[in-house]
Amino acid sequence: MFYLLPLLVSCTVASTPAPPATQLPLKTVPTTQLPAGLAQDEQVWQGPNHPGGDQKALLTAIDHSLQYLGTDKAEKDYQNYPVPGITRDLVTRSLRRFRQLVVQAKSPQALETAVMKEFQFYQSVGNDQQGNVDFTGYYEATFPASRTPTSEYRYPLYQAPAGFKEWPKPHPTRAELEGTDGLQGSQGPLKGLELVWLRDRLQAFLVQVQGSARLQITDGTEMSVGYAGKTDHPYTSIGKSLVKDGKFTLEELSLPLLIEYFQKNPQDLDQYIPRNQSFVFFRETFGSPPMGNLSVPVTDERSIATDKSLMPPGALALIRTSLPYYNQRQQLEFQEVSRFVLDHDTGSAIKGPGRVDLFMGTGPKAEARAGVMTGSGQLYYLLLKNNRTD
Repeated sequence: MFYLLPLLVSCTVASTPAPPATQLPLKTVPTTQLPAGLAQDEQVWQGPNHPGGDQKALLTAIDHSLQYLGTDKAEKDYQNYPVPGITRDLVTRSLRRFRQLVVQAKSPQALETAVMKEFQFYQSVGNDQQGNVDFTGYYEATFPASRTPTSEYRYPLYQAPAGFKEWPKPHPTRAELEGTDGLQGSQGPLKGLELVWLRDRLQAFLVQVQGSARLQITDGTEMSVGYAGKTDHPYTSIGKSLVKDGKFTLEELSLPLLIEYFQKNPQDLDQYIPRNQSFVFFRETFGSPPMGNLSVPVTDERSIATDKSLMPPGALALIRTSLPYYNQRQQLEFQEVSRFVLDHDTGSAIKGPGRVDLFMGTGPKAEARAGVMTGSGQLYYLLLKNNRTD
């Protein structure tokens, strides 16, 4: 099993511990108390050239959830789900009915009317018990790479060692595995496990943070890599470490700013990267799409990552927040959106009911959008009311 890790700067948002066992992460909300227009996802009806995606993307994400819900893993995942009444069967029936409504509806208003009539809304209690949720974005990176080490391409991504599951704990730290400079992996247990080499240490680290990448190989081919395991150390954000050391304020910090800082201060990489003691292993995925921790593909702007100890895996959700889009001048502007999404993923820093990571896609534009995405909003899950058997 493998999953995409949250964006580097997403962890700059203060993480919230999981609520006590007696405190449920979701609460039901009567439709009469929901904001007007909440379930009007305009982009369901937009064409494929629209930056937000289209109906096909939503239906694809639904089908991926249904694929997962039919597995033994889903049956096991729902055995101990903490919110009474939310079962794998109910989530499955809800998705099938919602899919029918999406195909049949002629407008955002028509879909909203049907959803409000047939579905119960469960709102996340958020990070303050008032429903406020911190949103960030993650993406699939694209970087140049080489299948062999050269004087230019020196920083490896590694395969998981044989017998890794039997490694004694605690596992070695990042510095113990690859050295403080990131170049000593061949001197220890990672020797011979190099999968591919990158020319920039921060880029190699970003691939570990993201958990997958599409690499442009020097011979003109493309290579895709995906998550294959991680050590047992918790994730530590280097962005948060920079803030703690007074390099930036939390409000200033973004991925572009962080990259610029290390371009100007490359010597600091040896200080900050080892602070994240967690280490990620990879496997070649031979062109497969990026996958979530449910072992189904994640879909651009239709898949979210949440704390899977609290939120229902594979379920239909609705997010209300602000997302960055490119305007006609190719500048990023934030727009308020209500968007139907599917809960496909998790991440090392996605803890508690007040954190959501939205998958933004692949490549430089997705990276730029994810890199500036820090904001608040609301998260709802949609399940059929008890009197429906669709």
